[in-house]
Amino acid sequence: MNRSKLFLYKQRFGYGMGDFACNLIWQVISLYLLYFYTDVMELDPVAIAAMFVVCRVIDAVTDVLVGFAIDKTKSRWGKSRPWFLFGAIPFAVSAFLAFSVPDITPDGKLIYAYATYIFLSFMYTVVNIPLASILPAMTDDVNERTVLATWRKFFAFLGSTIVSATALTMVQFVGRGNEALGFRIVMGIFGVVGCLCFFLTFALVREDNLQEGKKQATLRETVYSLAHNTPWKLFALNIMFMWTGYFLQSSALIYYYKYYIGSVALSSLVATIMTMIPMAANLTVPFLAKRLGKRNLYSSAAAVQLAGLAVILLADMNTQLILVGAVISACGYGVKESIYFSMQADPVDYGEWKTGIQAAGTLSSINGFLGKVAQAAAGGISGVLLAWGSYQEAAAVQTAEALFVIKAMYLYIPMILLVFSIITMAFYKLDSQFSEIQSELTRRRNAQKNPNKSEI
Repeated sequence: MNRSKLFLYKQRFGYGMGDFACNLIWQVISLYLLYFYTDVMELDPVAIAAMFVVCRVIDAVTDVLVGFAIDKTKSRWGKSRPWFLFGAIPFAVSAFLAFSVPDITPDGKLIYAYATYIFLSFMYTVVNIPLASILPAMTDDVNERTVLATWRKFFAFLGSTIVSATALTMVQFVGRGNEALGFRIVMGIFGVVGCLCFFLTFALVREDNLQEGKKQATLRETVYSLAHNTPWKLFALNIMFMWTGYFLQSSALIYYYKYYIGSVALSSLVATIMTMIPMAANLTVPFLAKRLGKRNLYSSAAAVQLAGLAVILLADMNTQLILVGAVISACGYGVKESIYFSMQADPVDYGEWKTGIQAAGTLSSINGFLGKVAQAAAGGISGVLLAWGSYQEAAAVQTAEALFVIKAMYLYIPMILLVFSIITMAFYKLDSQFSEIQSELTRRRNAQKNPNKSEI
């Protein structure tokens, strides 16, 4: 293997390690944070719903500030790389603290939950936004961007699969029946592993396509650029549909299989399917994207995911049919999420082509913020619905109303949002323009490097 090939594979591996680290923590948050707050920390669901909303308002500020700071960063390591290095240890600490239960009053626990969740959200922003903002700087080759996004999501799904398959078992084993102790130890382990992975990301990735020497855009200019970026606005709207459905379904998974189906073991199996199958389906993305285009591949994958959820809905209590639906849904989800992360880099180039302003950090931060708004919306909806359905964490059997809202969170609402997502992406036209845009950007950049060279 020649040196350039070796470099490519090292960089792809390093890039994937970053999302592996994120998903060791992210998957625990997605699957178990609401359960941790209601059943382990014993907090009121309505109070939790309010907390999710408040924390996301705070994120509205911190996400944009981090993204803008990335755009302003100048270092010998680049713009995005330093954030992996300096954010790794605090990110691990924040995860450990967020899943610890202090021996204090209920009101004190709620205050503690606020403080640690805000800290965890901020540190997730610090290490995750650079994973998106660095992609345009790593290469301008559209196919290599898709390959990098595929590696990223392969390792993300690997991290998620490890959590889905082992987290609850590890919690019970190390906690010896004490879930509070179990969650604290497990998150400590995941935090240390994630920290080491971010050090690897910092060591292996490079910003070889970083456009140095360009005039630094002001915040006002950056906002102007985003306001005139139609593909990004459609992409941003789709973020809300995509992630709200994802977080609703993820947070409802353990409730649905524990109380509606009556099998905690099935919840772990389905959670594992929803991460292991996407890890394999994700590998088809570079091949399919070349033939279908990114937008068409996204919409087709969303339709497959929708079909899988429909099978689970029709299956009701039929375990075998539930598993078939989970596999179908997971295939669609895996392809959809992988191509979504590849698509993120393209509106950055469109914005530079349209307005002359390259704002990868700010755009990525707003994308990240919208994802967190979706997470807050999902958390708020979940808390309100559970309260409305009179959900009782200590009850062995839930009321009919509670079972209905759990089913709505796991199936009905995510299915509706998938339909909205497909409709939104029907208006996304960037794929057909992208080769022309890249050619024009290359011409401009060459002209900037050789301003005195006359065109022939």
